[in-house]
Amino acid sequence: MRQCPEAAIIASHAVRASPEILQAIETIALRYAGHSGLRRAGLSVTDWTLLYRANIEVESAYNPSAQSPVGAIGLDQLMPDTARDPGVDPHDMAQNLDGSARYLLMMLDQFGDGSLALAAYNVGPEAITRHGGIPPFR
Repeated sequence: MRQCPEAAIIASHAVRASPEILQAIETIALRYAGHSGLRRAGLSVTDWTLLYRANIEVESAYNPSAQSPVGAIGLDQLMPDTARDPGVDPHDMAQNLDGSARYLLMMLDQFGDGSLALAAYNVGPEAITRHGGIPPFR
């Protein structure tokens, strides 16, 4: 089984989420516990939950009202175009979490690796494919 140690490290840091947000994250993560992307990436349900939660922590520091300068919205910083495909309202916390989980799972399915999936979530799958891995950032 491959692991994504970054998820455990990030999830253990000091940013705190409300119990309601943590429960919503866990509920969504468990909803997709049988997804093929987890098997492809060799992630256990625990690894998946940590990876998903870590992404949210990095994207918004658990702030459901977060909005980026480029227009990403909510807890998991969904872009409007990304939210449109699964038909979710990125301003609605539960829908934002569901849409972002499905998108991250698509990236796990596509790349078969937690680190590549997180990078693809952030910069887009095209950039990962074009660079043959995580692009060099400055």
